[in-house]
Amino acid sequence: MTSWRIVFMGTPDFAVPALQALLAGPDPVVGIFTQPDRPTGRGLSVRPSPVKAAAAGLDIPIFQPLSLKDPAALADCTALQPDLIVVAAFGQILPESLLALPPRGCINVHASLLPRWRGAAPIQRALLAGDAQSGITIMSMDKGLDTGPILAMAPLTLPPVMTGGGLHDALARLGAELLAKTIAGLKADTIHPRSQPEKGVMHAAKLTRADEKISFAQKAERVQRQILALNPWPGAMALLEEQPVKMLHCRVAASCGAPGQTLAIHDDGPEIACAEGSVIITEVQMPGKRRMSASEWLRGHPLPVGIFWS
Repeated sequence: MTSWRIVFMGTPDFAVPALQALLAGPDPVVGIFTQPDRPTGRGLSVRPSPVKAAAAGLDIPIFQPLSLKDPAALADCTALQPDLIVVAAFGQILPESLLALPPRGCINVHASLLPRWRGAAPIQRALLAGDAQSGITIMSMDKGLDTGPILAMAPLTLPPVMTGGGLHDALARLGAELLAKTIAGLKADTIHPRSQPEKGVMHAAKLTRADEKISFAQKAERVQRQILALNPWPGAMALLEEQPVKMLHCRVAASCGAPGQTLAIHDDGPEIACAEGSVIITEVQMPGKRRMSASEWLRGHPLPVGIFWS
């Protein structure tokens, strides 16, 4: 079977297993496109993307265009003569000129079961909504936002308690496995695209500061979903005496009180009243500090029962 020349486009940690699956496969990865190095962390030191770091030392050219609309980006990709472009969380929309370039098309590894959760934040939106199932879709890309024909899907049942980080890692692994199978199926002509259903479309809007702010004027289960969905990034946050506290883990309890009121201090953290039920916060992070258990944090920040969070 003839090999396909593959160009890979990806940037964050989610994309690394997909790249590794391609590198372990029979087809040559002839080029890698990723986002430019950017300042990150507390010291704002300039660092490469996780994909660039994973490709370090490989004899594969790496391109970091500010925009794929730049004619130079199209020229670089054209010179690689790709048969197929594989995209996994690259971070830019591919222009039509690139979509039309490879004879085998462009395919995308998307972290949801399309058409549910098209867009930028499918992992967090699924958990925020309390979905019982997530999964991976490999789709053929068109000019729309995650609207292209479906090539393959793999569902993943979600446990009652799962963090955004846990789902991210599980879907990254599942995506890599499904990607390898999909390319093999395309080469064997056993996989054929099918249009996405018109019903069930949901948009996974980009997360905003409003999504991070916890409102205790809702059920405890909803507060827990928010805290877990945004762990580790960007983190759900509440104010304690005007000081932001990022809440990363919690468990649901059944106590009652005024929403936002600290009802008790337990061995594993403070219990805060919600509109219905309560949550016990078990892991926190203060601005500029490392994440820590709530019990460790309380040793240096004793809280009086009755104090309110906003």
